[in-house]
Amino acid sequence: MKPLTFTDGNFESEVIKSDKPVIIDFWAAWCGPCRMIAPIIEELAAEYDGKVKVGKLDVDENQQTAIKYGVRSIPTVLFIKDGEVKEAIIGAVPKSMFVDKLQKLI
Repeated sequence: MKPLTFTDGNFESEVIKSDKPVIIDFWAAWCGPCRMIAPIIEELAAEYDGKVKVGKLDVDENQQTAIKYGVRSIPTVLFIKDGEVKEAIIGAVPKSMFVDKLQKLI
């Protein structure tokens, strides 16, 4: 399972109204650390398929959502449950940190 693509247009329906916890990777093509965590995000999408929605939001193409959530540096990964941000990770970190935060949501 590949990560989903979140946009300003589908954010409300895919993320805010989701019945499952959601992980959103705010990224951009020019961001080196974003490329470093991309394989981790893909692994989480596969490992938690059916339990958690995992997706990416390109901040260059979807500035409205990035601004709304105060994303000032990327990568920023938000963990959302019931429409609310529960956890956040800013910067490139080991996979174990993502898993720890994810376990609290499911």
